[in-house]
Amino acid sequence: MSQFSFKLAVEDLGKDYPGTVALDEVSVGFAPGEVHALIGKNGAGKSTLVKILAGSVVPSRGRILCDEVPVALRSPQDAFDYGIAMVYQELSLVPGLTVAENILLGRTPKRRGLIDWTATYARAEDVLARLGVAIDVRARTGDLGVAQQQIVEIAKAMSFDPAVLILDEPTSALATHETEQLFRVVKGLAAAGVAIIYISHRLQELHSIADQVTVLRDGHHIGTVAMRDTSIAEIVQMMFGEVAQQERPDDLQPGTTPVLEVQGLSRGDAFTDVSFSLYEGEILGIAGMLGAGRTELLRALFGADACDRGQVLVQGQRVAAPTPPKMKAQGLAFTPENRKEEALIQAHSIRANMCLASMGRIARRGYITRVEEQAVVDALVTQLEIKVADTEAPVSALSGGNQQKVVLGNWLGNRPRVILFDEPTRGVDVQAKQQIFEAMWDLSRQGIASLFVSTELEELVEVCHRILIMREGRIEGQVRPGEISADELALRCMGETRNA
Repeated sequence: MSQFSFKLAVEDLGKDYPGTVALDEVSVGFAPGEVHALIGKNGAGKSTLVKILAGSVVPSRGRILCDEVPVALRSPQDAFDYGIAMVYQELSLVPGLTVAENILLGRTPKRRGLIDWTATYARAEDVLARLGVAIDVRARTGDLGVAQQQIVEIAKAMSFDPAVLILDEPTSALATHETEQLFRVVKGLAAAGVAIIYISHRLQELHSIADQVTVLRDGHHIGTVAMRDTSIAEIVQMMFGEVAQQERPDDLQPGTTPVLEVQGLSRGDAFTDVSFSLYEGEILGIAGMLGAGRTELLRALFGADACDRGQVLVQGQRVAAPTPPKMKAQGLAFTPENRKEEALIQAHSIRANMCLASMGRIARRGYITRVEEQAVVDALVTQLEIKVADTEAPVSALSGGNQQKVVLGNWLGNRPRVILFDEPTRGVDVQAKQQIFEAMWDLSRQGIASLFVSTELEELVEVCHRILIMREGRIEGQVRPGEISADELALRCMGETRNA
C-alpha cells in the first residue's frame, strides 16, 4: 500500500496468540485532518490493532510507519514519543481531583517545589480552549456529567499535543445531546490537523462523524471506504460477510405456558414501556445496538435495579418490588456480562464459586459439608464439560469459556425456571461458545426458559426461537430466525433497511 499523506500506517500487520490469529496481513493508513472509523464485530481485531498502535501490544509481524518511516512501538511511551495518544473506553480520571489536576496529572507546574496553581489552571484552560469547550478547571471531576468527563479525558490526551488520537467507544455511555457536543470537539481536532482513529459499535453515528471507514472481520482487513460513498447497509455487509448459519435442533419446542411476563416496565432513561412474555423451554433473544437498554432490562428483571413502573409476573404471579433474593426464590437466574466482577469471586476456588447460588439447597440443617458440595460440583463439571484438573484451584486460573461455564453451573445447582443470559459468549473461544449454546438447548429440552442478550447477532439467529428488537429503550418488534439474516437484523436494530 502507499503511505503517501498518512500520518500513521500499518503494512501486513499480524498478531498471533496461542491458538488464535488476532490480526493477519492488515494494511491501512490514517491521514491527518480526518476522522477514520474502525468498525467490526466483537473479536474482529479492532482492540488488538489499536493496542498495537498505542504501544501496549507488540505485533508478531508487519510494519508500523509514522510519516512514512518504519518505527517500533514497544511501549506506550514509544507511542507518545511518536505523537500517538489513546483514550480508552474506561475513563482513567481521578474523581476526587479537579479538572486541571486530571488534565495535567503528574505534570502540574511547580514553583519552589510546590504546585503553581495559577499556572496549572491557566495551562488546563488553554487545553480546553483549544478544544472549544468551557469547563471549570477548578471543578471536582467526579461532579461532572459523563460527557464532560469524556471531554476532560480527551483534553488530558491532547495536553501532550499528539498528532494521532485514538478514541475507543467514546459515545458508549452518552445521550444524544452529549454525543453532539463530543462530535464538535472531535471535528475541531480533525480540522486542526489531528488524525483521529474512532472506534464505535454505533454504526448510525458514522454519517455524522466519519470521513473514512475501515472494516475488520475475523482479524482481516475487509476494506476501507469513504463514508460519503457508502451506506450503513454496505458497511454491515462488510462486517458480516457470508455467515454460515448453524441450525437450532428441531426437537426444541417451547411450551404454551408463560413462565415470565413483563408488562409496561420502565426505568428512567434506560428503557420504557417494555412488555413481552417468555414461555416454558423458549430461548428468547433480545437484539439491539450498544445503549439500547438490553443489559439494564435484564438487571431490572432480576431485581438488581428498581423500576419506575410496570410489573413482572413469574408463573402468573406478580412479584412486588423485585430484588435478587426474591427473584432467585422465584426461580430466576442471572449470568451478568461482567462475569469476573459480578458473577465470580476470583480468589475463591472453582468448587466454592459453583456452590454460591445453591448453598441453601446443599446445606442440611444449616451446615455445609465438603462431601455434599463436591458431589454437586462433580456432576456440573461433567454436565458442562468444564476443563479443570482440580476444583480447588482458584477460578481465576480458568479460561474465559470455562469461567462462563462455572457461572452457569453455579445457577443450575439452584434449579432455575428462567435464566437471564447477558453476553454469555463474550471473550470465549469458538468451542466454548458452541458448548454454551448446547447447554441452552439442553435447558430448553428440560422446559427451562432462557432470555438471551448478545451483541453477536448471528448467535441470536442461530440459537433462539424468537428475537425481540430493542432500540433506544423500547421493544420495536420481534422476528423469528428463519425470517431474517444477521446483517438484516443489524439494520433493523438501527432503524435502517436494506435499501438505506
